[in-house]
Amino acid sequence: MKRRLTGAYISSVISISLVLLLIGVASALILNAGRVSNYFKENIQISLLCGTGVSEAQAAACASRIDSLPFVRSTELIGKAQGEKELKEMLGEDFLSVFETAPIPVSINVGLKADYVSADSLARIIPVLQAIPEIDEVESRQSLVEALNRNLSGISLVLGVFIALLLFISFILIGNTVRLSLYAKRFTIHTMRLVGATRAFIRRPFIGSAVVQGLVSGLITCGVLAGGLYLASRSFPQIAAIFTPGILAAVAGIILACGILICVLATFFTVNKLALASEDSLYY
Repeated sequence: MKRRLTGAYISSVISISLVLLLIGVASALILNAGRVSNYFKENIQISLLCGTGVSEAQAAACASRIDSLPFVRSTELIGKAQGEKELKEMLGEDFLSVFETAPIPVSINVGLKADYVSADSLARIIPVLQAIPEIDEVESRQSLVEALNRNLSGISLVLGVFIALLLFISFILIGNTVRLSLYAKRFTIHTMRLVGATRAFIRRPFIGSAVVQGLVSGLITCGVLAGGLYLASRSFPQIAAIFTPGILAAVAGIILACGILICVLATFFTVNKLALASEDSLYY
């Protein structure tokens, strides 16, 4: 009998841990939605093509001035040699042979802060960059920015609905798991009521067990989630930049809190129901 109860407890903990993993993934997505969006936005760069008479030294000084602008996150100077190399990789070795002199100008790649990556902001930023004397042409990639913002809005909506359904399913599954484990002890609860135990007295040991069960399940889930993120970060280093220690601590807190809270609430209502049930109904 003791072995059967231990097996039931372990299977219950594992079931709750698996469901809490869904809550952990949903929490990570919610907390990192803004960071992921900013990551994509900040990887879009504006290319500034310098005039043909602008030297690399002049372009470097220009890049330093641009870097101090409030909407600029980073700048990268692309010299003629690097520009020729990139063009050869794209178009082939023979492409530049038709020119007497290399037509590749010095350019500056500008990364904008995420808050400024929008069509309205670009409409104000581009004239500022075009007014710089060394700059001959600005490639703003405005269509790409508009497509990114449009897609991010659609993804956020779909993700919000998905997360809401995921959380709802998680709460239902954990509640049902706890109810099933308590239903096996319905005759013990009925016996305690027959000898005069109050509902509060009957609930006390089960609530304590629910707290431990939720805590253990939450810790197992945190370990699995941390291990999964560690393995994923080895293949995709960008994950480490998105999932900061603060975010991971918040996700762990949410998992533990949800595990304990759901187990306690499900135990509270189920024990109350079983304590009030008639003896005949316990057989069905």
